[in-house]
Amino acid sequence: MEGFKSSALGRVTVYSIQGCPHCVQAKATLRSLGIPVCEVDVGLHSELRVKLKELTGRSTVPQIFFNSVHVGGNDDLQKLATEELQRLVTLVKEEPLSANAPPLPESNPFEAPDGEIDGQLRGERDEFADLVEDLKHAGVIGTQRRGLTLYKNSFSGVQLVDWLQTKEGMAAELSLLLRELILKLFSEHLSADGKCVDYKGMSVDPAFERYCELAIQLQRVELLSLSREEKLAFFINIYNALVIHGYLRLGAPTNMWQRYKFFNYVSYLIGGEVFTLQDIENGVLRGNRKGIAQLRKPFSKTDPRLQVALPDAEPLIHFALNCGAKGCPPIKTYTPQDIDSQLLTAAEAFLENDDACMVDSGKNEVCLSQIFKWYKADFGGTDEKLLKWVLDHMGDSPKKTSLQDVLSAGKTKVSFLPYDWSSNSAH
Repeated sequence: MEGFKSSALGRVTVYSIQGCPHCVQAKATLRSLGIPVCEVDVGLHSELRVKLKELTGRSTVPQIFFNSVHVGGNDDLQKLATEELQRLVTLVKEEPLSANAPPLPESNPFEAPDGEIDGQLRGERDEFADLVEDLKHAGVIGTQRRGLTLYKNSFSGVQLVDWLQTKEGMAAELSLLLRELILKLFSEHLSADGKCVDYKGMSVDPAFERYCELAIQLQRVELLSLSREEKLAFFINIYNALVIHGYLRLGAPTNMWQRYKFFNYVSYLIGGEVFTLQDIENGVLRGNRKGIAQLRKPFSKTDPRLQVALPDAEPLIHFALNCGAKGCPPIKTYTPQDIDSQLLTAAEAFLENDDACMVDSGKNEVCLSQIFKWYKADFGGTDEKLLKWVLDHMGDSPKKTSLQDVLSAGKTKVSFLPYDWSSNSAH
């Protein structure tokens, strides 16, 4: 949680997640108002996701409350009329929190009982705190020497992987750690308005060098023993981390040819085999299906990587590998224990966005993201099956009711919205 000293009686509560540009932009706007802002990271406090959905009817973040008044997401905040925004600011300054104020996480060992010290809301326990303590107790963290320089409280990638191999789910642990490390780096180099990333600054950050050393250890992962859930979480996390790693090394692709090369050549050596972004998405996660502009399947019948591929395409992966344009799903890193419900949440969050799904009752038309056009085979192969899939995966909302009405009327027209390929690079 975050906040600052203020004489205000109430607070603004922002439910957000690390690495979400929409959340960053919303918080920058709110801090300029001179009122207490309390941030709750639902990535760390997954127990609040259900409550948040009950309160707002939405699955995306950020979700913003002025005292107990729900404003909505970042887009809703930015569109507020000046008079309405001032009314909400006055509410926070002059009215105390009511009993039905939006919930905060349970206090952690580093917080005072009332959640404040000297009038300032304290920070949350770092998401790596438990891991670091475990590493120290295991004797992994110690002192490392490089040349003439001595680094305290550090460890080598090999040491870490040796430790991971003593624990169950070494692949899952490693993919989680890599994803969290690159996400933390990404967040630290995201601009104050959340609109662009300083990839150049990120690439020379010492933490990126440590990430690269750890990524090398992926070659030691045993893939054949992974369950379906472990494969899903592992390869989704690795894919999302590899995209950022690729941007840092090669820059973000700016045209169709560069995108083709990027997704077909940016790769990691995992378990002794090379996996490109295309191999991970279309080979492993889509059950070895041809991707966009691909003439053949990623893996031949004799390719050893075929043994790792899922038996069938998993359509939900498309929403874990992509972020909605006006709001992010409240999950950035996926875990084998909860992967199916996490993927359902990501799909529901994606479909909330009007850039992903729009329903025009007057024209009896449904406009969908290009993702549904490119991968229509994964969603049933026909417009009718595609629309049924979309309806089944939407959260209860006016949009879902409109879609049900349009489908009941029959002869629904399906069109596809343009896809925004623009880069978020600061350079």
